[in-house]
Amino acid sequence: MIQGLYLIVTTPLRISNTTARYLWLAQNGLGDAPTGPLDVMGIVARLGFVQLDTIQVVARAHHHIMWSRNQNYREHMLDDALAQGGQLFEHFTHDASLLPIETLPIWQRQFRRKKAQWDRAGGARNLPDAAVRAQIKERIAHEGPLSTHAFDTKVTGQKQMWARPPHKLALDYMWYAGELATSHRVNFTKYYDLAERIFPAALCDVEIGDEEQLDMLCHKALGHLGFGTSGDIQRFWETATGAEVAQWVKHNAAMLCLVEVQSASGAWHPAWAPADIEDRLMALGKPTSRLRILNPFDPAIRDRARLARLFGFEYRVEMFVPAAKRVWGYYVFPLLEGRNFVGRIEVKADRKSGALNVLNFWPEGRAWPQSRFAKLDAELDRMRRFVGLDRVVWQSEWR
Repeated sequence: MIQGLYLIVTTPLRISNTTARYLWLAQNGLGDAPTGPLDVMGIVARLGFVQLDTIQVVARAHHHIMWSRNQNYREHMLDDALAQGGQLFEHFTHDASLLPIETLPIWQRQFRRKKAQWDRAGGARNLPDAAVRAQIKERIAHEGPLSTHAFDTKVTGQKQMWARPPHKLALDYMWYAGELATSHRVNFTKYYDLAERIFPAALCDVEIGDEEQLDMLCHKALGHLGFGTSGDIQRFWETATGAEVAQWVKHNAAMLCLVEVQSASGAWHPAWAPADIEDRLMALGKPTSRLRILNPFDPAIRDRARLARLFGFEYRVEMFVPAAKRVWGYYVFPLLEGRNFVGRIEVKADRKSGALNVLNFWPEGRAWPQSRFAKLDAELDRMRRFVGLDRVVWQSEWR
């Protein structure tokens, strides 16, 4: 007590590395075996969003992510949920993603942020002017949802990597700004429609101030993370700057729980957790020992720094790395067993021959017991059936 005032010392709650891994896997829907009744929208809501990706080495990332949570999932189900409307919408987090429609009222700041980013770079992008954009919207208004294939403008001047024709730039700009929305996709080709025909009016009409949207997004991000630094919170949605999130943490510190999380190296790091963190920890169970092949864009491993800190597993995607400079391979899948990442595998679907080909395999750490190879064989067979192939073929020297 100092001059009639009590000095309150807050002791951070300590979360061991094992417990932190259990919690992170549980938050990502990887704590339980991927079986039982399938709730597609429940999985998306639990994760916060599901990243989309065009690369289809075995299955596209969003389908693989869903299948990893429940292996009753089939590839058409997310596409159906988007096309039917009222459950999902597509926009940009750190990348193109599907989000629960309930997120829409607090996503208005992201529409504004992305529009401002495009406005600042408009000249560099050769963005078509408002009159051209209005003509495109007029066509969509009269003809219904259109893809880029409905237009035939060409890139002018010197062609550079990632250059886009004018109509594509205009469609992207209006999509980022929330003027257009994804109606549906056909073979991953996006169809654009007027936002007012896609987004429910009841949600669009909800007026939430920018500061309150930021507050709700940060609270939700921390809720999905279970624990994290301000950087972790910022990277979850990427709807705010690091400075904005740091200020949010400072302003809300009294309502958050200060924790110390043990890393894989044994070091302790300060972080923040939701107020109900002790209840979450009490409810934790040991994760399933089932071995799973995770997608390179899985939300559990997307933040590579967090992955290395928690699991001691160094991982990167090398699709855009020149072949001669790759450490592992073009599209390499991490292998998760229980609370550990136990290896990497490079597999590729050959749909013409009906084979799921194992191109390379790298065990992590100590030698694998035969029981783990049996688990891997079972998971490869499940993956084979998921994408409709006939057999698994090992081309790696390991088998």
